[in-house]
Amino acid sequence: MSQIALPAVFMRGGTSKGLFFHQRDLPAERAERDALFLAALGSPDPHGRQLDGMGGGISSLSKVVVVSPSARPGVDIDYLFAQVAVDRALVDYRSNCGNLTAAVGPFAVDERLVQAADGEVALTLHNCNLDQTIEARFAVADRRAVVEGRTVLDGVSGRGAPIHLSFMDPGGAVTGRLLPTGQARDVLDVPGSSTIEATLIDASTALVIVRADAIGLSGIELPDAIEAYPALTERLEAIRRAGAVAMGIDPETESVPKVGFVAPPADAATLSGERLAADAVDLTARAISMGRPHRALPLTAALALAAAARIPGSVAAQVARPGADSHGPVRLGHPSGVAEISAELAATEPPCLARLTVTRTARRLMEGRVLVPALRLASPSETD
Repeated sequence: MSQIALPAVFMRGGTSKGLFFHQRDLPAERAERDALFLAALGSPDPHGRQLDGMGGGISSLSKVVVVSPSARPGVDIDYLFAQVAVDRALVDYRSNCGNLTAAVGPFAVDERLVQAADGEVALTLHNCNLDQTIEARFAVADRRAVVEGRTVLDGVSGRGAPIHLSFMDPGGAVTGRLLPTGQARDVLDVPGSSTIEATLIDASTALVIVRADAIGLSGIELPDAIEAYPALTERLEAIRRAGAVAMGIDPETESVPKVGFVAPPADAATLSGERLAADAVDLTARAISMGRPHRALPLTAALALAAAARIPGSVAAQVARPGADSHGPVRLGHPSGVAEISAELAATEPPCLARLTVTRTARRLMEGRVLVPALRLASPSETD
């Protein structure tokens, strides 16, 4: 059987990459769409490399975004995010990707899904996964999103044009509450292990946060060091599942909650080989996404960590730099450098999160058609 060619764009957004499709070009049936996404990215691949597809072998490089004009009042663009597992036939729609959100606005402008005059454009985006509203502001020239600029994003080589994202009213995106249990700290009973203190927060995504020293770590470990100890990753997964139950989330849902661990600011090595000085960060953080340590931070997890750092009594606030500017951005130290997140938290009880703001860059990497073997899309009866 021949291959099927579908219009697609390959884009980097923040520290992630993925395939972007127009909704109009995809099958309406979820099973057909999922099969297409798996085949296009090269999943499932028991070797974990996705060599027979566009994926890159890790969760941050195995993603799809589906974009369409919005019919919602006051909204310009709707988009749906799909997290595609690397080694299994799994397509998960129960979370958002903050990094690829940065590429949605530029994709919409370049594809003429919106009319944008030259200058700064502000688009209102609706994430269909979580019913979430995001404002994206970026520059347009010659009717295309500007790519070149002076913004440096740790974890991405070179410089790019800034894209400012504001996640509006992001508390309770998954569970309906910023603090799903109503508390800044909980004690989780982790099967096969001792109890552990955690902050369970839902700010743009659901996240279980524990202290690094509570799991025998310093907090500055790089991804390879974390993956070198299977017992550690198993314990982190057990913590994630215990947190999911406490938050009212099905623990079988791998994309949410994510799990992260935090530590005080410290001098640390980065994946580039450079040293990150302790005084450059307010909080040291690591995150696990789809079972593997992230090489930077998933942006939605970074947003939740920044929000937690502003909540008195949370695990993150306990270890954050004392006296850090409560009105400035939270500087999160991660394996690739620093992420700066602004969190606007109202002084209410319980806490209320007005918005989370971050600056990313994005770039269109390839445009054309992605080829998918027709045999992989056929039903069993059609391949007999």
